This record gives sequence, C-alpha cells and structure tokens, in this order.
Amino acid sequence: MLFGRDGWPGGKNLAVSPVVWRRMFHDIPSTHFGLNYDPSHFVLQRMDPLSPLREFKDKLFHIHAKDMSVEAARLNEVGVFAFPKQWHSPRIPGYGDISWASFMARLQEIAYDGPVCIEVEDETFGHDLAGRQRALLVARNVLQPFFPPA
Repeated sequence: MLFGRDGWPGGKNLAVSPVVWRRMFHDIPSTHFGLNYDPSHFVLQRMDPLSPLREFKDKLFHIHAKDMSVEAARLNEVGVFAFPKQWHSPRIPGYGDISWASFMARLQEIAYDGPVCIEVEDETFGHDLAGRQRALLVARNVLQPFFPPA
C-alpha cells in the first residue's frame, strides 16, 4: 500500500474491501489464500474495522496492529481523496481511533490464533531506531492485557 501520486487513493492493493474479498475467494477457492488484515485501512476508508472479522475469520492469516487517527476538521476541508496524510495519521495501537478492546475481543470471539504484529508508522516517535523501539514498547503495553500470560 505504498502510495505515490500515481497510485492514490488505493495504491496497488486490489483487496481493499469485503465486496472484493468475496469475489477473490470465490474465484480462487484455496485454503492457502487469505488476508493480511490491517484495521487502520478501514479507518482510512471510513469503514468499521470490526464488521468483516466474523465473515472472513477463516481467511485471516495475519493481523497488523496499527491504528489511524482522522482529523475531522481537516477531512472536511480536503476530502477523502486528498493525498495521504493531509487528513489522517498512522498511529500505534492506542493512539488513534480504533477501540483495541473491541477489536481484540472480536478476534477472541472468532478464535483467531494467528500473529498480531505491531506495525510502526507513527511519526510521533520519530524515524530512528530508539524511537521505533519506544513505539513498540508503548504499543505492546496497550495490547498486553488482551493476551494470556505465557
């Protein structure tokens, strides 16, 4: 989902919504074909990130723990088709608009037992290794209560 000016708003990713997924999984009925699910992409599209989880539970192969914050006043000025980050910001879990308690509860309800990987694109923490490490620790602390002790 790298966006250049020639690829915005969808980038090169065709698998952007449940209606497309249904077609993909119908046309390619393989148990080895699934989703790398990033709930922040739903926030970016102004969609509910929880709603597809039950229907596609058997196709969830990997979950990204990445949040997104939407600046409503700015969105009202530039609209959803404005180039990236003019009205939204990638955030670590807990710093954006996603209810991680609700999201993780839904994953537990559908018995998801695959990886949940923290994706750090949050510029709050900078771009150096130390900042990224701080971001991972903060995100881990936000998500830790949703995982059983080892």
